[in-house]
Amino acid sequence: MRAPLSWLREWVALPEDLSGAALGEILVRAGLEVERVEQPGHEITGPLVVGRILRFVDEPQKNGKTIRWVQVDVGPEHNQPHPDFTDGCREVVCGAHNFEVGDLVVVSLPGTTLAGGFEIASRKTYGHVSDGMICAEDELGIGHDHTGIIVLPADAGLAPGNDPADVLHLRDEVLDIEVSPDMAYCMSIRGLAREAGQSLGVAFTDVVDKATPASRADGYPVVLDDPACPLFVALTVTGVDATRRTPSWLQRRLTRAGMRSISLPVDISNYVMLETGQPLHAYDADTLRGPIRVRRAQPGETLVTLDDVERRLDATDLLITDDSGPIGLAGVMGGASTEVRDTTSTIVIEAASFDAATISRSMRRHGLPSEASKRFERRVDPNAAYSA
Repeated sequence: MRAPLSWLREWVALPEDLSGAALGEILVRAGLEVERVEQPGHEITGPLVVGRILRFVDEPQKNGKTIRWVQVDVGPEHNQPHPDFTDGCREVVCGAHNFEVGDLVVVSLPGTTLAGGFEIASRKTYGHVSDGMICAEDELGIGHDHTGIIVLPADAGLAPGNDPADVLHLRDEVLDIEVSPDMAYCMSIRGLAREAGQSLGVAFTDVVDKATPASRADGYPVVLDDPACPLFVALTVTGVDATRRTPSWLQRRLTRAGMRSISLPVDISNYVMLETGQPLHAYDADTLRGPIRVRRAQPGETLVTLDDVERRLDATDLLITDDSGPIGLAGVMGGASTEVRDTTSTIVIEAASFDAATISRSMRRHGLPSEASKRFERRVDPNAAYSA
């Protein structure tokens, strides 16, 4: 379990001066195995600032690329005189195109050292002197995306010249923790925050704050035919735009926690799982055929899982099915036939409770360790399902 310190602070009142290393020692005394404390972004030095795009010109090049010649306001302390702008600016060559005039971006000025020891200096390129660089995630060591530069949220209260480190969680610390089976609740930010709160005697706020209601029949129909699934919460969400981009703060937090961004519905599901410990699964409601049913596999049944592999099922496998047949290997991996797509507009979210031994056997039989199955085989708190 990888736990960003900033995320833990949202749920437990850790002392402001408590370092990741110090918290790691506290958690070790509580019985956890903290393998290391990482400090991504701590190697970055020099003038890294917020900039506002004032103007840019697209310039096609002989090599087929189109670069942007950008004028960017980096604040009165760092701007240089410019005839077209009263307060001056910096001029930068940029190969990305995912920004517009007025956007706030991250600018590394000459003298900055970025992730991997990359040093920024004024240099002539594509017929201009580029006096700095507008940064992408990978250049700051906070992600792997190099398809575009970071565009900061307009409502973050930032101005040109500000330090973007806090809003980017740039110098956040990440605890890498090996969780033993007897402390399975610590496979979540919730569990680790509670453990830290108890050890330090400080306030802990539980993210799981909703009691599971009584059975209801007015939502998407669910039938439980096997005692290995005693609880199945199904929530229908309409008006979904599955093509919307995942907010950058959520992408960065997932990356810090060791997961990659996939799509907005999947990213939200993974974020909630990491925070509460309860795995979720989203179905495209328009592809479901009849009630969702939880049962054991029948002779000869197969399932194409989300990794596009057809799997021959065993009679002891616990399945999620509908009238069309198997649509998921319970607690392990969903099926391809009902996965959320760009065209999805209504989803059914599953938060279920499964027998740990049943999930463990299926996971090993099919060679499918997943973030969900790692949690289910250690037992998941059923009280978290409805809140998640």
